[in-house]
Amino acid sequence: MEVALRPIDDSDLDALFEMMRDPESVRMAAFTAKDPDDRAAFDAHMAKIRALPDADNRAITVDGRLVGSIASFVLEGDTEVTYWISRSYWGQGIAGRALALLLAMVPVRPVFAGAASDNAGSIKVLQRAGFVIIGTDTGFANGRNAVIEETRLRLD
Repeated sequence: MEVALRPIDDSDLDALFEMMRDPESVRMAAFTAKDPDDRAAFDAHMAKIRALPDADNRAITVDGRLVGSIASFVLEGDTEVTYWISRSYWGQGIAGRALALLLAMVPVRPVFAGAASDNAGSIKVLQRAGFVIIGTDTGFANGRNAVIEETRLRLD
C-alpha cells in the first residue's frame, strides 16, 4: 500500500465533500463545518484555504486512490496540521504515513495540532509522529453541537 500526497485538484472536491459529511466522521472530528451538508459553504471554504499563501493543502492517496486530505496552515502565528481520512480507510496506518510525509515538507517547528479529547485514534496518530500533549481547551464543536474538550499537541 503506497500512501502519497499531492496537491488538491478541482476534480477531488466532490469526493472530499462526501468524506467530510459522513456522520460518524463528523462526530469523531467534532470541530467541523457548521453544516457538513452545505456544498456552497464547503466550496467557499476550500477556495479560501487553497488560496492561503501560508497553507499547504494536500490530497492523500493510497495506490493512487483519493482517501482524504491533510494540511499545514498558520493560525495566530502558529503552524498547525490537520487531516481527514475517509472512514472506510480508518485503522490502516494511512493518517500516520500521510502525517509523516507532510511533516517532512514543513520546515517550521514547533507544529501544533488538536483533536477532540475522546478521539483516541487521532491523538495516537499525532503522538506516534512525535507530538506531545501540552494541554486541553474547550470549544464549541459543530460536529457535536456542544462545547467539548480538545487535546492540544505540539511537535518540536
